[in-house]
Amino acid sequence: MPDPSKISVMVVDDSSTARRILTDIVNRGQNMEVIAAVADPFEAVAQLKRRTPDVMILDVQMPRMDGITFLKKLMVQHPLPVIMCSSLTEEGSRTSFECLENGAVEIIAKPRAATREVMQELELRIHDTIRSAAVARFRSRSGKLTSSRSETKAAPTPFVPRAKLSPDEVVLPPRSGSYTKIPVTPQKIIALGASTGGTDAIKVFLEQLPANCPPVIIVQHMPEGFTASFANRLNATCPMRVKEARNGDLVEAGTVLIAPGSYHMTLRRTGSRYTVEVKQGPLVSRHRPSVDVLFRSVAQNAGKNAVGVILTGMGDDGALCMKEMRDAGSYNFAQNRDTCVVFGMPNEAIKHGGVQETLPLEKIAPRVLAKILS
Repeated sequence: MPDPSKISVMVVDDSSTARRILTDIVNRGQNMEVIAAVADPFEAVAQLKRRTPDVMILDVQMPRMDGITFLKKLMVQHPLPVIMCSSLTEEGSRTSFECLENGAVEIIAKPRAATREVMQELELRIHDTIRSAAVARFRSRSGKLTSSRSETKAAPTPFVPRAKLSPDEVVLPPRSGSYTKIPVTPQKIIALGASTGGTDAIKVFLEQLPANCPPVIIVQHMPEGFTASFANRLNATCPMRVKEARNGDLVEAGTVLIAPGSYHMTLRRTGSRYTVEVKQGPLVSRHRPSVDVLFRSVAQNAGKNAVGVILTGMGDDGALCMKEMRDAGSYNFAQNRDTCVVFGMPNEAIKHGGVQETLPLEKIAPRVLAKILS
């Protein structure tokens, strides 16, 4: 008999190996369990007649009915939080984003043979993604945000202790004692962090910015192999040029740089020029890329010349270092509860005192522009 106190998960994947690995990973997670693992959408429909899971993990590419076709039907007839599970291929990545646009709440990479450390990180991400999906307000085909489970029933396990932000962290510079040495310059920088629900929120934000807008540097929690496709999709619809960041890229007006999955990104300043550094390293605040890593580097290298934005997402990544940005003189915005898929990261940033204004998503970009021009 399924335990009602646990997050119930249905796995839909035509690969028996993938079903077994995902089932084992989920069942090792605290307060979660797989209640069904089936080979295709037709079997999933039969299972849904017996019990609705809190979360579904759905394979993108299946022979009898592909994931996006099933998702569209599901969101009309039986909406629930869906996590897309995709291989790291161009086709898999493209279809995954179509699924996000059609109501899925998150993407995970399909498990494959890897080192113990890589598998441990993958397991951590899958557990966090399930907890996030369980409390997320997902978008049904009607376009309305809705939720299926109380946040109190899917409380996350504790996040990585703040010792991970200590000076000896190899990817994170020590916290500055003073930010007064950073001069005010004409060049402004917008630093943005997001997680669950962030792909849609970032699109809304960027599409409101002009082509000659000050540069935007972004950390969106996303697996390796998906951020390039994400950047390309945004580049097709946004006035600014959007690209996945590479080490040494110039931070310049009219350009949006998105941290690549599985790599941290920091801001660097040389004279009047800004560049980004993209590097590997351990998880920080349970993530790589980490918003905290980006935000601390912005506090230390841009100060009053930066504007911070934190959007929808579960957890507290970015909260501590957004406060550091504010201490350094930046002006920071957070997405409000009503428009967030998960009001976790913005809420934590507000609690830490790092946010000056909390606004609905559609009002953030105009206020950011107004603040930069003031």
